[in-house]
Amino acid sequence: MRIATTIQLLLLIYPLLCLVAGCDRQTDLSTRAAARPKSAAFTGTIVAVGNSLTAGLGVNEEEASPALLENKLRSAGYQWRVINAGISGETSSGALARITWVLKLKPDIVILETGANDGLRGVDPRLILRNIDEIVSVFKENKVTVVLAGMRMLTNMGSEYTRAFAAVFPAIASKHGLVLIPFFLEGVAGEPDLNQADGLHPTAEGYRLVAETVYPYVVKAIDQRQQLLPN
Repeated sequence: MRIATTIQLLLLIYPLLCLVAGCDRQTDLSTRAAARPKSAAFTGTIVAVGNSLTAGLGVNEEEASPALLENKLRSAGYQWRVINAGISGETSSGALARITWVLKLKPDIVILETGANDGLRGVDPRLILRNIDEIVSVFKENKVTVVLAGMRMLTNMGSEYTRAFAAVFPAIASKHGLVLIPFFLEGVAGEPDLNQADGLHPTAEGYRLVAETVYPYVVKAIDQRQQLLPN
């Protein structure tokens, strides 16, 4: 009973805490992105769009998965920069509302990780699907390649809800022909040693594993995009 009560309490206070932590992040992101040198060494730009799981809540910026992904790509010879555009507390509706801002970062590829906060609030999966579908459609209209991060929900939301929630991501990936990461938190979710005290956000080691999970799917997207470029 104590575990269930703790989880319920976390679900109630989590969105508020995340909103407080991320209220000024979009302004900070714009400033940092503008300040970063657009070196000729970069082949292209990847923007990681998401909530606190992308932003790296609880760890230093260089320990968040986007920074680790950029390091891994460059070590493998892929000269791509990765911009961390994660905002704590964001829902799929919030992600939809800031597409225009994301496009100003001029992404070639977007890693889209959204929906987890919707799930924590019990938002209808049909609304989540519509929001993500519209987000992907706008990116595709602007010639941006999308890598979609699959998500799963806590089992205490009920089996019917968790199944409907999980089905959103492969459905959209199939419709739009996207590269799909089956589960963004594969090997991390539910592992006490890889998560912070809230049980929801990875530790630095957890984020490292997230970057490892994301990496091959991003490489696939890069290779697909480069094949489409004229010789």
